[in-house]
Amino acid sequence: MKQKKIRIAAATTTCYFACRFSYLKKLVPIDRTVIVTDQHVYQSHASLFKGWNTIVLKAGEAYKIQPTVDAVIEQLVNMKADRHMWLVGVGGGVITDLTGYIGSIYMRGINVGFVPTTLLAMVDAAIGGKNGVDHLTYKNLVGTIRQPSFLLYDTSFLKTLPDSEWKNGLAEIIKHAVCFKPALFRELEKNNLGFYRRNKRALNRLIEKNALLKFNIVQEDETEQGLRRLLNFGHTLGHAIEMIYTVSHGEAISLGMVAAARLSAQLNGFKATVRLQQLLAKYGLPTQATFDLDKLMRVMEMDKKKTGKLVHYILLEQIGRAQPQLLSFPVIRNLLNQLP
Repeated sequence: MKQKKIRIAAATTTCYFACRFSYLKKLVPIDRTVIVTDQHVYQSHASLFKGWNTIVLKAGEAYKIQPTVDAVIEQLVNMKADRHMWLVGVGGGVITDLTGYIGSIYMRGINVGFVPTTLLAMVDAAIGGKNGVDHLTYKNLVGTIRQPSFLLYDTSFLKTLPDSEWKNGLAEIIKHAVCFKPALFRELEKNNLGFYRRNKRALNRLIEKNALLKFNIVQEDETEQGLRRLLNFGHTLGHAIEMIYTVSHGEAISLGMVAAARLSAQLNGFKATVRLQQLLAKYGLPTQATFDLDKLMRVMEMDKKKTGKLVHYILLEQIGRAQPQLLSFPVIRNLLNQLP
């Protein structure tokens, strides 16, 4: 196990890399902890939850909504949970988003920790303190920014994941590489999904490297005023695709990254669009699709990152260098309409 303390503003998050779930009992008192998980995780790992107070939710993005929050709060009240209780989210990004949000508003804030169980949550969704729920077709429209006290990384959870969940995480890892780390981009080009699934040491290094990359960015810009905006590469369009169509987060972000790379070629002379497409395809992610641009624009125009009639669209200059560019929605629409 490798322990790393990370200070973000007034909060400190401790990461326990290459750890085991059983270590959780050393981090929080069993009698004053409520675990929040979903049906899939609970059914796959039921023995791990014996002895713990556990709330089991329906699985999926469709349940990352305010009624789910209200139902959990009602259960906490029935449990007589006070402000000295711990809330621990054991699951993917939906569970960590919900748990962080509930923990930040229940009794004006209780202690929260995460045990991410998907690759996406381990390298992205559980990191940075963004917590919230969706509203209608608008992703993460309601929420808070509040850092968890700890993240416990146990990669044995990944053994039960389908290929689609691995691809979700790899999409965000590829995003990190193309925006910040040319060496990581080259590493990913050299290897493949099968390599990381077989090689536990390489997988743990990949997870730790990407988690710390995101933590370092959040340390510098917790509230997304500058550097952290770059983590939205592929997400402005990607989130709209995810909310309208039946595609996974990774698939949507992959398509969003390809579109952003093509816009970068038009506006910034970015020359590695094909290389990015080839890497995404290598990890089983889509690089082209047909969409209803009118529907996508309506969702994008409610993007919470917008400033008036403009939005910070993240574009690439070269592999390892991204930048935000303020674009109007009519300009975005016109540019997207010209894409092949």
